[in-house]
Amino acid sequence: MSTILETPIAAEPSAVRGASDILSTDALDLLLELHQRFDGRRRSLLDRRLDRQERFNRGELPDFREDMRDLRAAEWRVGAIPSDLQDRRVEITGPTNAKMVINALNSGARVFMADFEDATSPVWDELVQGQVNLRNYWLGRLDHTDPASGKHYRVGDQPAVLMVRPRGLHLPEDHVTVDGRPVSGAFFDFALYVWHNARRALSAGSGPYFYIPKLESMEEAALWSDVFALAEDRLRLERGTIKCTVLIETLPAAFEMDEILYALKENIVGLNCGRWDYIFSYIKRLGRTPDRLTPDRSAMTMDKAFLAAYSLRLIATCHRRGAFAMGGMSAFIPVKGDEAANAGAMDKVRQDKLREVRNGHDGTWVAHPALVSVALEAFEAMDGPNQLSTMPEHLPGRDEMLAMHEGPRTEAGARENIRVGVQYLAAWLGGKGAVPLYNLMEDAATAEISRTQLWQWLHFGADLDDGRRFDRDLFDQLFDEEIGLLQEVPDIQEAAELFREMVFARELVEFLTLPAYERLL
Repeated sequence: MSTILETPIAAEPSAVRGASDILSTDALDLLLELHQRFDGRRRSLLDRRLDRQERFNRGELPDFREDMRDLRAAEWRVGAIPSDLQDRRVEITGPTNAKMVINALNSGARVFMADFEDATSPVWDELVQGQVNLRNYWLGRLDHTDPASGKHYRVGDQPAVLMVRPRGLHLPEDHVTVDGRPVSGAFFDFALYVWHNARRALSAGSGPYFYIPKLESMEEAALWSDVFALAEDRLRLERGTIKCTVLIETLPAAFEMDEILYALKENIVGLNCGRWDYIFSYIKRLGRTPDRLTPDRSAMTMDKAFLAAYSLRLIATCHRRGAFAMGGMSAFIPVKGDEAANAGAMDKVRQDKLREVRNGHDGTWVAHPALVSVALEAFEAMDGPNQLSTMPEHLPGRDEMLAMHEGPRTEAGARENIRVGVQYLAAWLGGKGAVPLYNLMEDAATAEISRTQLWQWLHFGADLDDGRRFDRDLFDQLFDEEIGLLQEVPDIQEAAELFREMVFARELVEFLTLPAYERLL
């Protein structure tokens, strides 16, 4: 590996214009310190996830922590929330390429979350380019000219507040190593962004704001708290300057929401219902037994069973602690050429957002600029910029938070899982992390649902609604037919091979992005 720094930290060079500024000695020095101080702890926490999974496999179920009963009963609140994060009625998310960033900032949403995680395929030059784009934004020189159309894009006068989502703690960054060991992708994304942009963001009246994904415990939140504290110290910022929202998108984390808020209380401003990853986590953590067989993905909606319960619990927990309770993603995108279908999709978004408002959420997510106005219209029903004073009438308990969704398992559902999962994986291997498929904007989370659900149905020979058993012969038939219709899709054969391997694996693979990353390299 050729390097731009002496050991112990070594980073591959990038052909991206401005890469040398991003991969500067000072920025990588901060990354090196994060690695040396926290990487062993990070890996130990990942091992704890696997230990907990073994207990789940033996029949243990998630529950609220007995050792934190006093903390949950005590009265305390999170730290002050900056003025530009008081109104978060609609947030838009997307990848970090220049055109997407500019369109999202100009969309009319209150917040844009630039996503290095589920909406980004971690191609090295793309990651570096994303960091360049965000630095250019704070320098006031972000623009883009479409080479095909010649259309010029620039940031408008009233852009959304910028937040950044680094990768989860489980993902490595193989292009940067310390003594030959890859650094954490989470630390890489965080360190480079905060080093280059924290002070510029503060000077502009905003701040270094982050979304933290995939946490499973209070201890993982405490790790991020210490990461923030170290960065604030190195940048000579007051403690608590860095602000974050944590995505509650894993089943274990839903039983530690108070604890996560407490562990990060100097830095945290809210929690978010990461609905798609939450379904994936439910299947992954509890779906390795035949009594937890899930129905078609379309039957698992936010107004029922464990999804409805965790949403209400999140709102109550956040508002008690003075933190925002953010709603989930609407993945719909405009349906071109079909006015009736488009109107139907927009109505589904509207009803979903009205439900969130009624429940007490302070804001929500959309995946496409055309949905901002629809979601904003729903959230204008709030009395003010947020609903921090609103408490749900009912606080769901453990049994409700584990309640299974009911509904059929169908051949159509299996085919959809195959189509979405394999096509998304092919796009990811080709360098794209956010992919429009069948009038939805799909990211890694929905591909994970597709993959784990097929594993579960196959592993336990689930019964379909037509009486057939979902066995290997049926899977092979459906898989071959669906992949046969996708031969024009780039990288489809490699994606199909990897997807099939994970569905057939004896043990459920933790994240599809881990074996896929090896292929990407």
